[in-house]
Amino acid sequence: MSSHPYTYVTLSLRPESTPHVGVSFHTPGLKVRAGLLLSSPRPYLELYSTEANVHISTTGAGPVTEADLTTAREIFNAAARYLADCEHLHAEQSAEDAGDSAA
Repeated sequence: MSSHPYTYVTLSLRPESTPHVGVSFHTPGLKVRAGLLLSSPRPYLELYSTEANVHISTTGAGPVTEADLTTAREIFNAAARYLADCEHLHAEQSAEDAGDSAA
């Protein structure tokens, strides 16, 4: 496991299959923003760093659908889980570090 920040992108192309792009961010430089594109209007979510961007918006860049609402709820729930896991592990690691420095 690398302890250095990194971002990588993979592209898989297989005959007679849909191409697949993977983006992995492992960097403290990751930024997240959301907003409403006023020209359309439609919501967007963006995850980005200096190395790569991921943009999420409505199906076909059109009006918000039930599927878009489902996806937005799944993103919200996954982000809440990610936050809870990060907070839990950070607290554990901080307690271990405090114990190590006390020894």
